[in-house]
Amino acid sequence: MEAKFLLTGDSSLSVQMGDEISLEVNRLVRMLYLSLTHHPVEGIREMVPTYAALMVHYRPEVIRFEELKAQILMRMEDMEQADEESCLVKEIPICYGGELGPDLADCAAFEKVSEQEFIRMHSEHEYYSYMLGFAPGHAYMARFEEPFHFKRRDTPRVRISGGAIVVQLNLSNLIPFDQPCGWNIIGGTPLTICDYSKDDPFLVHAGDWIRYVPVSLQEYETIKEDVRKGTYRLKTYTKNVKGR
Repeated sequence: MEAKFLLTGDSSLSVQMGDEISLEVNRLVRMLYLSLTHHPVEGIREMVPTYAALMVHYRPEVIRFEELKAQILMRMEDMEQADEESCLVKEIPICYGGELGPDLADCAAFEKVSEQEFIRMHSEHEYYSYMLGFAPGHAYMARFEEPFHFKRRDTPRVRISGGAIVVQLNLSNLIPFDQPCGWNIIGGTPLTICDYSKDDPFLVHAGDWIRYVPVSLQEYETIKEDVRKGTYRLKTYTKNVKGR
């Protein structure tokens, strides 16, 4: 297996596992991440998996670049194949349209379908989380069926609300906090995407699968209250991924 090692500063490097966005390349990134997690190298401070590379932050007073590169190459030779036959899918409730999804009608019109058909296209398929980026807990997720044809908006919004669901092409991201964004807002989730009061603050991680589940505004408010009280339990199910 060939990989490119790029210096990205005096205490970080990027291990490039490929040059395309695909499940196959991202799977290699995940395998290396898990290998270094299960068999750590002294001096590594943090690892950040992305679409096609693994960013490794390290302590240069503990390990130098060439030694770290050699250690990573050793881990790559012994990486276990991630051939899971099944995986867990997290169900994310989403209320479409209205104040929570101001761009739903325009997106449906662009696709030349009804709003209900657009919602079906968006929610009927499972999404893979390639990475977290831009903000803590901000998951970049893609589905592999029925991609949309529009891209981001011509003019970004200076601020959109945390919990918004934004889309372009086959991508659909969860917005963890109020932030600027140029993507199309089609709905919102009542779940907390990032909560630093928890040991695991992120709702979705790189490598996760999720499914958007349409809910009414009333159901949205009920779930939001359950989340506030700490009584909501995330629903999951198992899917077969063999051969994908």
